[in-house]
Amino acid sequence: QVQLVESGGGLVQAGGSLRLSCAASGRIFSINAMGWYRQAPGGQRELVAIITSGDSTNYHDSVKGRFTISRDNAKNTVYLQMYSLKPEDTAVYYCNADIRTSFYGARSDFWGQGTQVTVSS
Repeated sequence: QVQLVESGGGLVQAGGSLRLSCAASGRIFSINAMGWYRQAPGGQRELVAIITSGDSTNYHDSVKGRFTISRDNAKNTVYLQMYSLKPEDTAVYYCNADIRTSFYGARSDFWGQGTQVTVSS
């Protein structure tokens, strides 16, 4: 029905950069907020950054000034540009989107499969 496909994860040294992408496809009428979450080993999933359909953004305090979220509505894609990466940023990063699949349909949350980001010290 709806798929979110992430890309761009990998291994990087501390201080390095990565850019994550997440493309939504399938039966999409409209997309509201899109966001990135992460889950470190043994930890809970936490919100990293979110962007609304009006391009308002919000960030976890630990990534403010280092990460930037953006979206391309024509491509149904959300990005997370990560700079000055730290070992504590190591986690599986998940894309999330609040999507309406038809004019009369309800909004639902969809998730990507996750992409691993590993920051070495």
